[in-house]
Amino acid sequence: MTDHREHGELLEALRAAGVSGVDDSALARSLYSSDASLYRVPPRVVVTPREAGELPAVLAVCRDAGVPLTMRGAGTSIAGNAVGPGVVADVSRHLNRVLEIDPEAGTALVEPGIVQADLHRAAAEHGLRFGPDPSTRTRATLGGMIGNNACGSRALGYGRTSDNVLGLDVVTGSGERLRLGDVPGARPGSVLLERLRGLVGENLALVRTEFGRFGRQVSGYSLEHLLPEQGFDVARALVGSEGTLALTLAARVRMVREPAHRALVVLGYGSMAEAADAVPAILPHGPVACEGLDSRIVDVVRERRGAAAVPPLPSGSGWLLVELAGPEAGALRSTAREIVADSGCADSALVEDMALADALWRIREDGSGLVARTPSGEQAHAGWEDAAVPPERLGAYLREFEALLAGYDLFGVPYGHFGDGCIHVRIDFPFGRTGGTRVFRDFLNEAAALAARHGGTMSGEHGDGRARSELLPHMYSPEALALCSAVKDVFDPDDVLNPGIIVRPAAVDADLRAVQTIPLDRGLGLAYRDDRGDLSRAVHRCTGVGKCRADNTGSGGVMCPSYLATREEKDSTRGRARVLQEVVSGKLGPDGWKSDALHDVLDLCLACKGCASDCPTGVDMASYKAEALHRRYRGRIRPRSHYALGRLPRWTRLAARAPAAIKAVNAAMRSRALKPLLAWGAGIDGRRTLPALAPVTFRRWFASHRSPRGRNGDVVLFVDSFTDAFSPEVGRATVRVLEHAGYRVTVTERPVCCGITWISTGQLDGARAQARRTVRALLPHVRRGARVVGMEPSCTGVLRSDAEELLRGVDAAAAREVAAATRTLAELLAETPDWTPPDLSGVTGIAQPHCHHHAVMGWAKDADLLRKAGADVERLGDCCGLAGNFGVEKGHHEVSVAVAEQRLLPAVRAAGEDAVVLADGFSCRTQLRGLARRDGEHLAELLARRLPEG
Repeated sequence: MTDHREHGELLEALRAAGVSGVDDSALARSLYSSDASLYRVPPRVVVTPREAGELPAVLAVCRDAGVPLTMRGAGTSIAGNAVGPGVVADVSRHLNRVLEIDPEAGTALVEPGIVQADLHRAAAEHGLRFGPDPSTRTRATLGGMIGNNACGSRALGYGRTSDNVLGLDVVTGSGERLRLGDVPGARPGSVLLERLRGLVGENLALVRTEFGRFGRQVSGYSLEHLLPEQGFDVARALVGSEGTLALTLAARVRMVREPAHRALVVLGYGSMAEAADAVPAILPHGPVACEGLDSRIVDVVRERRGAAAVPPLPSGSGWLLVELAGPEAGALRSTAREIVADSGCADSALVEDMALADALWRIREDGSGLVARTPSGEQAHAGWEDAAVPPERLGAYLREFEALLAGYDLFGVPYGHFGDGCIHVRIDFPFGRTGGTRVFRDFLNEAAALAARHGGTMSGEHGDGRARSELLPHMYSPEALALCSAVKDVFDPDDVLNPGIIVRPAAVDADLRAVQTIPLDRGLGLAYRDDRGDLSRAVHRCTGVGKCRADNTGSGGVMCPSYLATREEKDSTRGRARVLQEVVSGKLGPDGWKSDALHDVLDLCLACKGCASDCPTGVDMASYKAEALHRRYRGRIRPRSHYALGRLPRWTRLAARAPAAIKAVNAAMRSRALKPLLAWGAGIDGRRTLPALAPVTFRRWFASHRSPRGRNGDVVLFVDSFTDAFSPEVGRATVRVLEHAGYRVTVTERPVCCGITWISTGQLDGARAQARRTVRALLPHVRRGARVVGMEPSCTGVLRSDAEELLRGVDAAAAREVAAATRTLAELLAETPDWTPPDLSGVTGIAQPHCHHHAVMGWAKDADLLRKAGADVERLGDCCGLAGNFGVEKGHHEVSVAVAEQRLLPAVRAAGEDAVVLADGFSCRTQLRGLARRDGEHLAELLARRLPEG
């Protein structure tokens, strides 16, 4: 009762202090219980301040109540320094403004929640960017980068965050406002600062010998900046203090000019240790970056995204990516030749095409997620992912480290910032077996001792957090640690700010999320074959790296459209995964599947499957949502839309039996009197324009069509319900193109459905029945050598992936056969050597690939076909926003439109009236027609229009 009353008083005090977004719901506590680390620490309250002035008020309430306060940006901390048991303040939601850019001085004044990529966009018109660029820069906030002293790949050229902070506006844990360095209102004089100066003055020898020994020594506090010869720079000393000393309200940062030219030298070696040995010979040439990339990471990319996703690489098992930058391209080429000569590499390549270079950098930047599973399928964890040693010791350290892994029978793939001596690795710690936590603790201590023997540091850029603070005695003397504690007491005497981090540390094996997982492998609607049939393993794929919070659409990405529309954590793939993890672990009660928290977090998921391809760890939220709906409504009354839209193929098939029925349905949907009743009964938003049924279905047309025997054999056209009932013109165009390519076109004897609408509404038993009938109908054609060609991307995606997940035993084996034979139109045409596409010269426009096309099949073959045919078509990223039943359902209209406004609608408005708008997906074409009054065109229609007559 006392705890409940105290909690209520905390909420009341926060609200009375004018703090925004005070939330103690089960949903909020689940969302913020984890970051990108191994740790789970549910907060009591989450706040999302709208003004920086609210942060001192939050601190005052926490100090009065004796409640810990943890600051949080993007929540991508791998060390566990963005989770806490008290109040968590998320500054990314609202405190994300660029306050000022000074192009002449090359500086920017920013709030702590500004995402680095957004700062880059704001400064791009001046040719400026922030130098340090961690792999999470598309979602990492400047406040978080200041907290961790983030570095990134190009720290060799631009330094660490601490090297680029010119001033900070902070409030200390004691409540004192300090304006340090180049920030508005800065003034000298402070009792706190004088105490700090005195403390450092008493320990000058200690600071000079133990702190700041090499560039990546991030562990502990950066007290070297407080030395007299460093100008007693308190702002720089606060960088890397992980929110334990002060709260950042604003920061002045140095910006750098974009170089005129870049070049990437790729050096191949027999092993990563050999690559590490070469680093000292490369550094004198002044590279901007020198990164290590293991072949096993590249293999994951090839396996998941296809060989085309990996640019050509020199031979080797490990590579160094060495980036050069400067004003003259010729000088960079000369330096590249010198580097190759000095590097001792087995093979090399100079990459001057920035598109290819960017593709390699994306692989490197996704490394943390790509190695989250071992080749044998075990979960690989953070915890010892950020150690650094002086670069000249890197090769020796790496060999001993790999021997240490082998001694513990552990697996990890090293990669990272080799030029700085910083190694990233995820390790398959055996948390799931008895004694696994002890193995984790023992390994960390031995690894820490190894790094210290090589003159290294526990952390090179991620911070100590909960993962490494307890290990600091391996690298610091008791006197140095006591000095860190004394500094903490000067700034935060009540230990309110992020307690348990750096000083008086929490145990490294306390609050481990992985230890709390419970297998869930019975009574499931889907098979989860890539996760050993365990839904718990599947939802724990999410490691929290937060790529779903980034805008990846500029490079063709889709994930995560709902987050881009709302900017709320609950609408990100990560947020959903976190709540699902709480459900499968029993943290949301005995039946968390029916909880409000799970409903709220999944409600705005479009089931677009973008995460299945774009998430580095392979999260497939569309499948998890289907499973959640399956479990929530099993044996219960469902929402009306599940019956109307989820079983739409059944209703269209009934209507198609008689032309009079089709006319009656279309008339009812046009009727002002009947349409509202139909919309209500179907759970549809009344603002939606419902597509009309075609007067003649595709199958009825095809029944009178005789496809000639083709020189290239037979294809069986998968006639989906959408093409059949709504867009038969797409089917007719597909038949014409296939016959022109030399194929005889057939269809299944009876109408079949892949079950996609049943899947998206979580009716997995019904979906299984549909998929079984479809696979059995297609299998005889496949075994006679026919290819299956899909027209509707979502249905083609089911045949390629979901059908096998739905089915069991011999039916699953049959689904694999069908999947192997299933092609998109572009894929089949690419495999047809004697077919030449029609001339599409002069065709310009945009293409909106269906999300499932992007996620399951990939759109590369379509792009290649269009390019070879001479068309100039810009591919759009993001989802169209309709996403099958999602955008039609009541309650989703606003978000559906907001998603469309991210990319699709602006691109359509910018395109001319004569521009082609390619959209293979029926949902995409429906969204275009409803919101833009524009007709989209299927690839088959575009090709058929340009084929010769006859």
